[in-house]
Amino acid sequence: MTDAVAVRGVVATRPRHVAPEAGAPVTIFRLVTGHGRRAEHNWYTVTATHQLAVSAAGCVARGDPLVVSGRLRVRDWEGEPEGVTAEIEADAIGHDLSWGSSVFTRFVAYAPLVEHEEVRGDPTAREP
Repeated sequence: MTDAVAVRGVVATRPRHVAPEAGAPVTIFRLVTGHGRRAEHNWYTVTATHQLAVSAAGCVARGDPLVVSGRLRVRDWEGEPEGVTAEIEADAIGHDLSWGSSVFTRFVAYAPLVEHEEVRGDPTAREP
């Protein structure tokens, strides 16, 4: 089963980053949802690949409040004990700004430079 989800939670484990010689880089961490001791908690394994993995490895730390969106996969696993695991293949990861502030740095390689004309006057005026 795969569904698109957006989840708010706290990073529960130190992110593990793997950059293989062949293939895409991957960053994996556990995310726990629910606030307070009496709240129900859900645990997710979050996987980021490609450039998102590189960014997450440099910006995400244990204890950070995050918003993660991506595809949810729920899988049964066998072993002692048997159980179910919930995994999110992340499309986007960001800090939850209701808990603090963050600073964004754009990658220069992905930000094409665009020439803009200087605009003067009232910024709320309609264009001619």
